[in-house]
Amino acid sequence: MTLDGKLDNSFARELDGMYEFASAAAAPAPRLLVLNAALAGELGLDAEWLASPPGVDVLVGNAVPASAQPLAQAYSGHQFGGFSPRLGDGRALLLGELRDITGAPRDLHLKGSGRTTFSRGGDGYAALGPMLREYVIGEAMHALGIRTTRALAVIATGDQVARETMLPGAVLARVAASHLRVGTFQYASVHHGDAMVQRVADFAIARHYPQLAGSESRYLGLLAAVTQAQAELVAGWMLVGFIHGVMNTDNTTISGETIDYGPCAFMDRFDPATVFSSIDHGGRYAYGNQPTIVQWNLARLAETLLPLIDSDEVAAVELATNVIHSFVDRFNVAWLGGMRAKLGLINADSADSELVNDLFGLLHQQQLDFTQFFRSLSSFESPHGLEAWTERWMVRLRTEARDPSEVAAGMDLVNPIYVPRNHLVEEALSAASDADDLAPFHRLLAAVTQPFERRDGFDRYALPDLTAAAGYQTFCGT
Repeated sequence: MTLDGKLDNSFARELDGMYEFASAAAAPAPRLLVLNAALAGELGLDAEWLASPPGVDVLVGNAVPASAQPLAQAYSGHQFGGFSPRLGDGRALLLGELRDITGAPRDLHLKGSGRTTFSRGGDGYAALGPMLREYVIGEAMHALGIRTTRALAVIATGDQVARETMLPGAVLARVAASHLRVGTFQYASVHHGDAMVQRVADFAIARHYPQLAGSESRYLGLLAAVTQAQAELVAGWMLVGFIHGVMNTDNTTISGETIDYGPCAFMDRFDPATVFSSIDHGGRYAYGNQPTIVQWNLARLAETLLPLIDSDEVAAVELATNVIHSFVDRFNVAWLGGMRAKLGLINADSADSELVNDLFGLLHQQQLDFTQFFRSLSSFESPHGLEAWTERWMVRLRTEARDPSEVAAGMDLVNPIYVPRNHLVEEALSAASDADDLAPFHRLLAAVTQPFERRDGFDRYALPDLTAAAGYQTFCGT
């Protein structure tokens, strides 16, 4: 089996002007490090062939399948609030689109494959550590039930890349429902005008929201659908203590998938002001700011769609503004619904919001570990300092008159034991980069891809690093 004939190129065919054709840089000594056999199966691909030398050559970019048209996508972006009109894939290539076993199209994308016309002075390469980070955290998010791009493979290139020091290079083969972003619409608007925005919007509707096709209000419907998808996505992040770290408009997907795991991490001690990104000096993308930021990003999408929503600008602005304002209610529904599940509640009660808000105030005050606290709740024991809140919660539970064992089992299905703890991620990446030792990576991956099931021998993967100094930082990996 090969990939010849399996790749479609609808982006290249339908959106000329939104990309540049490109070729991957030659990898001198490609070596497969990690292959996601389960994902390969979902894509209808033969994992054994992908792991063979011809398959590895495709995954690293050394060989191009006969049906592929490698290209670098163009997009703009608001980065930390400042607008950059020309960004694009500066170190990545879209090989084309596969149909998975359900018939859905999925992008196959190479990250770290070398320079493109969008590189802006960068070398176009990626270091091994950040590519392994994207693999393990993406797979953890998938296991947690949060929509995400996924890693198909990480391949060492045999090259060294220059960062603060010389580091082993790697290419990540990434799979996504698409790589359309808010920044894609911004680029179309700034560089090509309303006609291109309409082409991109029609492409997005056909790809992600086909139920809107043919509707007279389809572009307003597109804005509403993306708003809903992003509200649910960011609520999912918040419910597991995840901080993306770089929520620029070029990292806000139209599909509602998480993309680009650079300066991201999971919180240990709860603090809504937590920031992990080394470049987020003002805390713009702190944990507690994430809903507000994604709403702001969606407003930037709305700006590009206004001429398509209504020819009357005043009417278009009013319609789009109503959708953007609806984000708050959409997010709150997803957030509070998720919190009820974490607290073992099924039915809605008007006092639930206050119960939840009071809890998070106490978690911050007591500096409790986010993941451990919620997992421990199913034992119905109260941590020190939360006795009064626990009694309120128990009273609320009793209003549903359910068997405690049933409640506990349901809570354990949504409150993970294992998340990619920062110190364990760093340990795994350092071992792989410094000693070519992937054993810690595979052990961590095994833990976080079965996050709800306690297993013997994995105790340390459930624990925070209590000796860690404050101020842990992550980096974008460019």
